[in-house]
Amino acid sequence: MEEKKGVAERLTLGITRILESMPGVADTRFVEREPAEKRSLLSWEQKNTCILPEDLRDFYLTTDGFTLTWSVTLDNECVPVGCMMINSVVRLRQLHPPTTLFSLPNAPTLADLDWDGGSTESESEDCPAVPHFDSRSRIFELDSCGGNGKVCLVYRNCSQGIVAQQSHIWFLDRSLYWHYLTPTFTSYYRLMLTHLGLPEWQYSFTPYGASPQAKQWESLYPPLTFQRELGPVDPAGDPHFNNKLDPTKAFKGRSKVATPKKKQSTQSGPGGSAKGHVSVGKHAVVRR
Repeated sequence: MEEKKGVAERLTLGITRILESMPGVADTRFVEREPAEKRSLLSWEQKNTCILPEDLRDFYLTTDGFTLTWSVTLDNECVPVGCMMINSVVRLRQLHPPTTLFSLPNAPTLADLDWDGGSTESESEDCPAVPHFDSRSRIFELDSCGGNGKVCLVYRNCSQGIVAQQSHIWFLDRSLYWHYLTPTFTSYYRLMLTHLGLPEWQYSFTPYGASPQAKQWESLYPPLTFQRELGPVDPAGDPHFNNKLDPTKAFKGRSKVATPKKKQSTQSGPGGSAKGHVSVGKHAVVRR
């Protein structure tokens, strides 16, 4: 029990305790998952001709995906608000857009949005060039964002048959515009936690921002970005965060515990091990 609680605390960086201290917050749930098999990661890399970033690999060797949700009580009703999610390895699928947007002859395709042809790409250290919808980029969905867009692991400058290695995290909004988020998975993971999984929080990194309803939730439960609940200022000078996330401590790969075989006995004692929800403080850990 204590070991499971320690893993949950380490993965959430104490966010559950912070949420439970906020007024009105109820039913904070962290879904615990077993670590991914190393062979599953190797199979994914071979199938997609991509090398997983080291920090994302360490994350999957700790937990095969991540889900943390929380609700608030309004008029004696529990209303879902926050959701933090990272897809499992199996659901880390490549985006294959439809060939056409309309079922008409000579209809435009998503690849037609790449009107620049890749000849005049502008790129800087702070913001790489925008991904493409064609074979020049390999795009994998980390989070569907509840239908409000997609957070993606993006490999750019890809060539057929060549293993892609360098990746970044981007947000694809509902109007199919790309918005650069972070250079590494670790940075995005920290960004997700500090924004508490609020609705449409990714739109804070777009020119137009979130919807009025999402902004109301943000005013009631402000992100921790500019607060100090999670620790000292990042010594690397990252402008987004005030907490220092060490992936070597947060993402410690753990091995699956083999289930011992039952020994035959002439006596059978009453009782057994309970399965299902494991209560940790005010939130529940759901075994899958």
